[in-house]
Amino acid sequence: MTRPNATINPTKIGDKNDMIKDRDGRYVFPLLRDPADYEPCTFPLRKNADDPKHFPTLREWLQVFKKSIPSFRNTASGDSSVRDAKGKAAEFEAEYLKILIAIEKKPNGGPGLEGPGPVDVIKLCGMRDDLLRRLGFMDCFKTIKTQENARSLALLNRTLRQLDEMEESRRLFALLQGIFAGNIFDLGAAASADLYDNSGTDFEGTKDRLQPRPWLIDDATAFAYKWNNHTYKKAIMFVDNAGADVVLGMLPFAREMVRRGTQVVMAANEVPSINDITAQELEQVLELCTDQVLRTAYQEGSLVVVSSGNSLPIIDLRRVSRELADEALDADLVVMEGMGRAIETNLYAQFKCDSLKVGMVKHHEVARCLNGKLYDVVCKFEEIPQDKGEEESFCSMKEPVCAIQ
Repeated sequence: MTRPNATINPTKIGDKNDMIKDRDGRYVFPLLRDPADYEPCTFPLRKNADDPKHFPTLREWLQVFKKSIPSFRNTASGDSSVRDAKGKAAEFEAEYLKILIAIEKKPNGGPGLEGPGPVDVIKLCGMRDDLLRRLGFMDCFKTIKTQENARSLALLNRTLRQLDEMEESRRLFALLQGIFAGNIFDLGAAASADLYDNSGTDFEGTKDRLQPRPWLIDDATAFAYKWNNHTYKKAIMFVDNAGADVVLGMLPFAREMVRRGTQVVMAANEVPSINDITAQELEQVLELCTDQVLRTAYQEGSLVVVSSGNSLPIIDLRRVSRELADEALDADLVVMEGMGRAIETNLYAQFKCDSLKVGMVKHHEVARCLNGKLYDVVCKFEEIPQDKGEEESFCSMKEPVCAIQ
């Protein structure tokens, strides 16, 4: 919700005419360049891949979801809010496995696939989450999220101090590293869920082990140039996981943008899904922050939290909340963060304004599609050309002082 004191930029990139509403009361994100051509899912799930070396078959994609079932079952078994949680978790395991097997046999007509179009990751995630909720598991990762938020908040001030003490030329790279390191906390991916089960979260250790540049997709130098020669008026940030991801990764990045004069709107899930943070939980985190910059920004409206309207760990930008659509109308930067929102969906989404897509690859199959490897990182920046006057002014600016190593 926008705070009363928020300063709203009158320059509109979107327009009220771009507010397209569907029958369920969701809106098309008004900064999509061409909603008619928008395809949220990055990778098609084909029964027979054209290039099996680089593009997994439908069977392999279904195996990704099968491999994640034990983690969901184990977490759901410990949900004290559900009567007979162990029995219900076992029922989830059996039912979801049955659904996946049926889809493998009949890809275009299996259970839950009555809608238009072939099976995709949005449908597979939706069927999984719908089944969990139907069995009473409304937020079975809640305890883990609460614990990880508390742990990360305890480290936040130290992390911010380290960033503030850095030379400006190093700070943006450190902020990007923090986003990547935090994004490994993803309990929907089997590899990172196993990592969490074995060793918990280790933010500093993960930063030290990040892949060196050049990254899998690496537009960091171009982003650094824009960062140093331009102040965005308003940024919409789609955030991902609770814990280190949002607290130690995205909040420091949002804080730095606020300090540079940008109003930041953080869009989080409306409904719980895996360990993704909800808008309500993010507001609670901000209320617990003791950093004065974050507290002031949140109280005065230069840092705002809204519900994205989403209920999944990925996002279809044709179905967002009214409040997010309203906030987006005068934004000039879109930030998509996390594997689900920035890589598995929306990697190739085109916007009317500049966009930054950042995240870590946590599925072998996704890595194959991008010709990379597990735990590679993506930093994809797309700049919308300026008009002639602005472009001449921008091109005459000095070289960036921010070094991306």
